[in-house]
Amino acid sequence: MRAPCTRASSPSSLPWFGVTAIGGSPAAALDATLQDSAEAGLPSIAVTPNQGKLLWLLARVQGARAILELGTLGGYSTIWLARALPVGGRLVTLEAEAEYAEIARANIARAGLAQTVELHVGPALQTLPQLLAEGAGPFDLIFIDADKKNNPGYFEWSLKLSRPGTLIIVDNVVRDSAILDPDADDPTLGNEGIRGVRHFFEKLAAEQGVDATAIQTVGSKGYDGFALAIVSG
Repeated sequence: MRAPCTRASSPSSLPWFGVTAIGGSPAAALDATLQDSAEAGLPSIAVTPNQGKLLWLLARVQGARAILELGTLGGYSTIWLARALPVGGRLVTLEAEAEYAEIARANIARAGLAQTVELHVGPALQTLPQLLAEGAGPFDLIFIDADKKNNPGYFEWSLKLSRPGTLIIVDNVVRDSAILDPDADDPTLGNEGIRGVRHFFEKLAAEQGVDATAIQTVGSKGYDGFALAIVSG
């Protein structure tokens, strides 16, 4: 999640939105999700439309039937991912803030995905052990887009809830290259967030059971990126 530059246009009015739509059908539900989230005062840190489409494509390529998302916010990325699931697929999403979860539930229901999405409210580091104990995994795709200071812990639990072949996606891992600057002070994440991203990369590099890379992105939210990791064993 990343605070965006100010833009006057709605996502569906942009010239490239036709490329990001799914069969032309979900633009209204997605636009309404962003609008209702903004009107409710949620932070404007959802993924961009083209990033949402990328998540949808990755889930389709992965053939995902079970998806885990950390960081629901208003449900925008949730809807993109859930629409990639086949009939009978399921998505489990975790949100720490009850207020955000309430808005997300309404947005998910309006998109016709209430029976597909299971939303858990509470700190993810408390919910993840419960999911493991309940046998909720393994998941085919895991998207981590929550508070960055806890990324190392989220990654560790994601591995426990994965299988060989699971794709793990971690958002906001470049931060205008702040993670490479020992004196950087990220006004959005704060120093704890920057340290969390660095520690995540240290764990990722040391983990023998994954193959991974980081992709840098430039767009309406500036210069950032995401990590892609596939569990190999």
